[in-house]
Amino acid sequence: MYLTLLAVFVVGYFFIALEHTVKIDKAATALLTGTLCWVIYILGRDVFIADMPGDESIHFVTESLRENLGEIAEILFFLLGAMTIVEIIDAHEGFSVITDRITTTNRVKLLWILCLLTFFLSAALDNLTTAIVMSALLRKLIHEKRDLWMFAGLLIIAANAGGAWSPIGDVTTIMLWIGGQVTAMHIIKEIFLPSLVCLLVPLTIMSFRFKGDIAKSTEIDDEYSHGFEVSNFDKNLVFSIGIGALLFVPIFKTITHLPPFMGVLLGLSIVWITTEILHRNKTVEEKKTLAISNVLRRIDTPSILFFLGILVAVGALQSAGHLADMSR
Repeated sequence: MYLTLLAVFVVGYFFIALEHTVKIDKAATALLTGTLCWVIYILGRDVFIADMPGDESIHFVTESLRENLGEIAEILFFLLGAMTIVEIIDAHEGFSVITDRITTTNRVKLLWILCLLTFFLSAALDNLTTAIVMSALLRKLIHEKRDLWMFAGLLIIAANAGGAWSPIGDVTTIMLWIGGQVTAMHIIKEIFLPSLVCLLVPLTIMSFRFKGDIAKSTEIDDEYSHGFEVSNFDKNLVFSIGIGALLFVPIFKTITHLPPFMGVLLGLSIVWITTEILHRNKTVEEKKTLAISNVLRRIDTPSILFFLGILVAVGALQSAGHLADMSR
């Protein structure tokens, strides 16, 4: 049973890695893997916890599952809150506060501006969200496909490098921070310079290869087109409060010693109340489009379920003793 549980996890991870080849969403595979790992654990409890009688061993396994779910819930609620705040900002076209100020067409200048912006933005928003936002921006700025691919590749590097030095910049650092393995100030002090080097090296190399100006994109991205104009006041206010709420999370944890997801939920509630007040006297169409109920439909739920499945599976490996054995 010990090897069976490990084999199920490895096979599940294999199919997750080949998501695009097998054409099965990784979230579905992760959920199946996580569930099967716990089924094998409880069915093989006589092997994993041989010193416990039947009923007591069942209680032990179910309590272990509940304990794991409590830790996982902290991460998922953090991600859900952060994603919602970002989507609220995007729905109000808040990111245009930054993007509208980018007017250069020089390849090298644009590359440095976008990469440095991504580097610092990913520390506040998380690398996945920042990569999505900046990729959407690229389509509005660049026309030629080759330029688009090269810029996108460097933006992914910038997003990952920027997310690494922030406690809320990446799912991995969030897990370490929530688990108490790292502190906010320590990870910033120790990882900022190495992360910056990881960005500057490829950025410098590509600066010598890029010449001339880019062809501006003529594509109109109407994915989030409202049919009405969001006022500059609304854009600036929602952007400022949203980013401020995310940046406040490490401070909240330091002051209250409560888990980070509580800080995100506090920020989300403030942004939510603010937008409700902003839209009191708006038209029905504006309220419907900008309301949180509409924004929530755009949350990347499959990613949340993927993290749930994979973390549940890892929890089974931890409870069954695989992680301890491998660490030794």
